[in-house]
Amino acid sequence: MFDRQAHAQRTQWFVNDRFGMFIHWGLYAIPARGEWVRSVERISNEEYQRYFHEFNPVDYDPRTWARLAKQAGMRYAVMTAKHHDGFCLFDSKHTDYKATNTPAGRDLVREYIEAFRAEGLKVGLYYSLLDWHHPDYPHYGDAHHPMRENELFKGAQHNFGRYVDYLHAQVRELCTNYGKLDLMWFDFSYGELFGEAWRATELVRMVRSLQPGILIDNRLEEAAANSMLSGEPAEYAGDFLSPEQLLPPQGMFDCNGNPLLWEACITLNNNWGYCHNDTYYKPASMVIRKLVECVSKGGNMLLNVGPDARGRIPQASVRILEQMGEWMAVNQDAIYGCGHADIDKPDYGRVTRNGNTLYFHVTENTVGLLPLLGVERSDIRSVRLLATGAELPIIEDFRTAHYNNVFVKLGDSPILPDEADTVVAVMLR
Repeated sequence: MFDRQAHAQRTQWFVNDRFGMFIHWGLYAIPARGEWVRSVERISNEEYQRYFHEFNPVDYDPRTWARLAKQAGMRYAVMTAKHHDGFCLFDSKHTDYKATNTPAGRDLVREYIEAFRAEGLKVGLYYSLLDWHHPDYPHYGDAHHPMRENELFKGAQHNFGRYVDYLHAQVRELCTNYGKLDLMWFDFSYGELFGEAWRATELVRMVRSLQPGILIDNRLEEAAANSMLSGEPAEYAGDFLSPEQLLPPQGMFDCNGNPLLWEACITLNNNWGYCHNDTYYKPASMVIRKLVECVSKGGNMLLNVGPDARGRIPQASVRILEQMGEWMAVNQDAIYGCGHADIDKPDYGRVTRNGNTLYFHVTENTVGLLPLLGVERSDIRSVRLLATGAELPIIEDFRTAHYNNVFVKLGDSPILPDEADTVVAVMLR
């Protein structure tokens, strides 16, 4: 039975913090062609093993990652403890396929958790339900396995129940050996592999018993058929929806029109894992605006970085996050704790709200005065430029006489004070 009161309590921080860092990192950083390289190129375990023997991220310093996340205004992070290739960044007693057996010789998950905790950030772990290395995970005929079309695996026998035992055992390790976890991010269900195929109810009960208050994503279910949308969530439905590489046009709601919690996971370029030739990075101004869009629709953004084989976040990603941090440093009040404003989107940008304060995000300057749509003059206590606290005068003259709107003057220049997003804070009575 879904406990709505308990859900509201444990998700309070998530709704407030709004912005997190996703970290995709593993052996696939060495071929540097994305995290799906094994599947796309049909690479066998034997061929892929050379990366295991090479893995030695000599520049890995999670303290640097954590400081960058904090500087960017991120409040939490999620790192891949195990991705689809089955390689574990943590010291699992259930497999030899782990970072401690590579030249790295270190439990990289433990170092990540300690570093991010030290910076005051909440920590989460990603765990892939898929495993292309495990002998009992379906091979031939599977939708994604690298050997899905290899005739040598046709008719091979797999004990899927034994694999699910392994999955549960590793999740138990993660929930037991690393202190408090704030979030567990499972990925992903497909075809007939969803819900109780993973023994999802048992898995979720185990996770919640070991980590009271932890948040869980929705991917133990298929995305298109998630029971949260029905208004009657299954026990393993998770705490939030996770649209990928897409921002919901109107936010996310169940069939009764009730808003749902969601978190858009977004890449900075076009790959999750490090891809040497992918230089198609989103500019900081775009990512700022997309973060604002998420919040204005009641959602979070989990923004991805893909560190390279040496353990460094690419400089292009660093520069974007630093620029986002400059904006967040003076505009964070328009993000943290904010959500739907219940005001129609203005032509010039978006609106977020926290209690009695409306934040008008201006991303395209208006000609002349700025209309504050959906606000009555008598309800306004103050209008300020959020970044500086400067008062913006309300203008009532011949230009505004014909309109039933409040207008303020941003300034004399046609160029916005902040071209990425100039925020006007309107405090209501």
